[in-house]
Amino acid sequence: MTFAPLPITSELILGGQKSGKSRRAELLARDWLAQSADHRAVLIATGEAWDDEMRERIARHQRDRAERVPGLQTVEEPHDVAAALTRLSTPQTLLVVDCLTLWLTHWTMPLGVESMNFEEKQALARDWQAQVAMFLVAFRKSPGPVVLVGNEIGLGVIPMGREVRAFVDALGFLNQQMAQVCPRVTLMAAGLPLTLKEPC
Repeated sequence: MTFAPLPITSELILGGQKSGKSRRAELLARDWLAQSADHRAVLIATGEAWDDEMRERIARHQRDRAERVPGLQTVEEPHDVAAALTRLSTPQTLLVVDCLTLWLTHWTMPLGVESMNFEEKQALARDWQAQVAMFLVAFRKSPGPVVLVGNEIGLGVIPMGREVRAFVDALGFLNQQMAQVCPRVTLMAAGLPLTLKEPC
């Protein structure tokens, strides 16, 4: 899978599982690194290893990334992504946030959420909204390009459970917010990019 080189700009990359969205982000990082010896690229990984399968998946992704883009550094930050953006962003640095969906999951569906009462869940929702607001501020202030990776999960059957429906709604709203602030938005399907928005 190859893509024609594009001018590097902040971009939102959406797609389903194994659609090629992370690979596209890696290729953008590779192209950025190739442009100048002064450039650096950092992946902000939001995934957490909560079981053996996830630990192996993360380790495999790390090995594969190291082979495909040796210069791409990784920083693990599952919760305070806004602070990571503020801390790491420079004019010479391309940041990849992979992925928005897991970041949302950590905030809105943490372990033990089933036992929370209504007030606790409402407080969690307010905390998440504050996180998004801080992230948008950090994104707008970033002096270098930021590539966001997220899942598009709203194309299938409407889920039965109330909490799952609320999660799908929250993710759809998050994707819309990020699409508004990103100069380029790309939808990935079967490893192929479909441009939804281009820089003006």
